Amino acid sequence: MSLSNIFIVILICCSSLIHNVVCIDYGTALTKSLLFFEAQRSGRLPSNQRADWRGDSALKDGQDVGVDLVGGYYDAGDNLKLGFPMAFTITMLSWSTIEFKNKLEEKNELENALSAIKWGTDYLMKAHQQPNTLYGEIGDPDSDHQCWERPEDMDTPRTSYKIDEQHPGSDLAAETAAALAAASIAFRSVDKNYASSMLLHAIQLFDFANNYQGIYHNSITPAAKTYSSSGYKDELVWAAAWLHRASRLKKYLDYLGGAGDTGGARTMFNWDDKYVGAQILVAKLILEGDVESSDNWAKYKANAEQFICSCAQKSNQNFQKTPGGLLWFQPWNNNQYVSTATFAMSTYSQYLSAKQVSLQCSGGNLSPSDLKSLVQAQVDYILGSNPKQMSYMIGYGSNYPQQVHHRGASIISIKKDKSPVACKDGFDKWFNKIEPNPNILEGAVVSPDQNDGFTDNRNDYQLAEPTIVSVAPLVGVLAYLA
Repeated sequence: MSLSNIFIVILICCSSLIHNVVCIDYGTALTKSLLFFEAQRSGRLPSNQRADWRGDSALKDGQDVGVDLVGGYYDAGDNLKLGFPMAFTITMLSWSTIEFKNKLEEKNELENALSAIKWGTDYLMKAHQQPNTLYGEIGDPDSDHQCWERPEDMDTPRTSYKIDEQHPGSDLAAETAAALAAASIAFRSVDKNYASSMLLHAIQLFDFANNYQGIYHNSITPAAKTYSSSGYKDELVWAAAWLHRASRLKKYLDYLGGAGDTGGARTMFNWDDKYVGAQILVAKLILEGDVESSDNWAKYKANAEQFICSCAQKSNQNFQKTPGGLLWFQPWNNNQYVSTATFAMSTYSQYLSAKQVSLQCSGGNLSPSDLKSLVQAQVDYILGSNPKQMSYMIGYGSNYPQQVHHRGASIISIKKDKSPVACKDGFDKWFNKIEPNPNILEGAVVSPDQNDGFTDNRNDYQLAEPTIVSVAPLVGVLAYLA
């Protein structure tokens, strides 16, 4: 960037600040969003680890079943490894990287995005060592949540839970298939052998999910306390859509075309409900002329567009907004739904732009640039342009929450003090401290309430606990805007 261009940016920012509007740097936010995944790593950390307050952890995972299950990600502010949200995280990181590869390259973040994906896919493939067996959870929610300790000190039970032919979990297996199929596309131009290995796992996992049907938390019962599933039909069509895109095999297209349930109009897109994602992937096929806009295919596209129109306040079923303008879906960690909604709009904007067409909603037409403006407004809110003038991304800007609900971030780094923090000691010494966390969990995202309010309180796991599922779609959205 030339000095004159930098001067123009500074002038724009200064002008914005005078008018009480926060100046947003999407490139910096993108960098931080990828840093968050390094802070969530489980296992033996690499020499190029950038979240350097973290140390190695959970190095014996899988020993109870004689399988190496070291690695992967902790899902949130606890020390659990939960396969269902982890797989969705990898699917969305991969989709972000596929759709916005050029922007990630431009911002020198493509390598970091691929590293974030690979940390997850390495683990997911370890967890799938036989065609019809998949390990889907490490750790027990009850014992884990009774303790407040760093992952490096963790001494709670690390029970390994799996699904198999006798104990099925179509939602978990199909989501893992989607993750590995999407990741295979992201890695195809970087490492063909690795991409091929992932695709083989994905094909096996889809067959497992389809042939042995059932809800995963009926087999991995502790999962019902954390990420219970509402069904598996959405994961099956979502996985089929990704496997078709990765393999171009007609059988996956046939599965999508013959699906009895295309989802209808959805009210959210998240780790539990993937229909919107599948609908958007099919809509792309229609826009590109790969399938005809008829029968089931037309339903997918119409429902995808209904969701986007509702986000844009251009349908007869518009989604709610807070008084300050943030899309409102659910009281628990609402920004996870804003993250996926903005990703849906960003991606669809690109698809429309490639065909030079607009989206026709019942409340009026939306051009690709209209969609981009809507996405920008939502992201700007998250990054500080909101009634509290607070960034809900930790480490971004000068005013962000200091006491997020996160064990590792809230306890002094093991690099600074190696004295073990025992299970209950963490509550007295760290959790109950009304002081900023000693470690900045850069890139983590938390949420305001329905009235744009937020109290910086470590005890508020509903609004102040960050999750990997919230940030993965934002990687793509921030790349799109950067």
